[in-house]
Amino acid sequence: MAAYSYQALDARGKTVKGVIEGDSERQVRNQLRAKQLKPLNVKTTRQKNTGKSDSGFGFQFGRPHMNYRDVSLVTRQLASLVQSGLPIDEVLHSTAKQSRKPAAKTILLQVRSRVLEGLGLAQAMAEVPRVFDNLYRAMVKAGESSGYLGPVLEQLADYTERTQETKQKLKMAMVYPIIMICVSISVVTLLMVKVVPKLVGLFERNKSDLPAVTEFLIGASNFLVNYGIFLLLGLVALGAFLKWLLRSEKRKRAWHKIQLRLPLMGELIMQGECSRYANTLGLLVNSGVPLLEGLRIASQVLTNNELKRASQEVAIAVQEGSSLHKALDQAGAFPPLLVQMAASGEANGKLAEQLLHAARNQERELEFSVNTALGLMEPLMVLFMGGIVTFIVIAILLPIFQMNQLVH
Repeated sequence: MAAYSYQALDARGKTVKGVIEGDSERQVRNQLRAKQLKPLNVKTTRQKNTGKSDSGFGFQFGRPHMNYRDVSLVTRQLASLVQSGLPIDEVLHSTAKQSRKPAAKTILLQVRSRVLEGLGLAQAMAEVPRVFDNLYRAMVKAGESSGYLGPVLEQLADYTERTQETKQKLKMAMVYPIIMICVSISVVTLLMVKVVPKLVGLFERNKSDLPAVTEFLIGASNFLVNYGIFLLLGLVALGAFLKWLLRSEKRKRAWHKIQLRLPLMGELIMQGECSRYANTLGLLVNSGVPLLEGLRIASQVLTNNELKRASQEVAIAVQEGSSLHKALDQAGAFPPLLVQMAASGEANGKLAEQLLHAARNQERELEFSVNTALGLMEPLMVLFMGGIVTFIVIAILLPIFQMNQLVH
């Protein structure tokens, strides 16, 4: 039995959409007619794996997708039902029935149809890799193998919730600085394009030498009025050119290496990346995934290519017989705290716990660093804005004072 998405007309002629299970498209159409619906379009929800990513909305070009919040909710429901003793196919059917989002229902019924065909849950989830990534599937596979699928799904739900919460905190923290920057740029541009040109005529009629700051202000204003659109297009073109340059893996890795060496930005990137790496690895090891496989999966959550290269070197070193903490130390890219926690975990047999503890520490440091940076940024933005406005006011007032002196 497979899942089918449909469009149909109800008795009042209104178009309705949904997902239904059936053995064939013909059977699904008969089911719809039995419900007093006139089928317009019926198609299977099974999708080929194109490897392309989605934008995170419900349906993207016909492909169902779930965001972090949806995945967390579904995982929590799956964990509760699995621990109640229901078979996997009934668990998936019940969870799909409870879901109010068509995308989630479609994906769950698609997974269920593959489970009914004899695949394991992790194998069925591999049909929708955009929703259930390598980390998710590896943990589900480990849970199935060990017989502790319910507790593993609980851990996955906790992990997705924490990930979503961390991302939300960072986004909310960045809202105020971004608004300040946009307002500052808008105010300065408005002054330069609308206010300053109206005062230029007054200064030109005076025919006296203008102060250097006023000359500079008038020149900048004329440039923005006459060539502002070209400046904007140039900035857009520069951004597109830099994006094109970073398509090369060699140049991208060099840029990522530079990022790690920047004073504040490098520290924030290192803390965020290492937190994800330690959290993922600890979660996998705690679920029963072999360390070597966990290292390979954990390296995929890293977005910085320099750290990803270092994590791949760690996996190779461990495969060759090295201990984890020595491999992390030899890579030379990971913070000492992570190395020490890994050494402690290997020594006392609690590697997963120590890695998860290291991840929590990195998350707290990241949150503290972000709050500190934003706390410094706010007064700096106010000072910068005040300085720009003060410069414009002085540049306008100086020639007016000179004119008053000439009159007297």
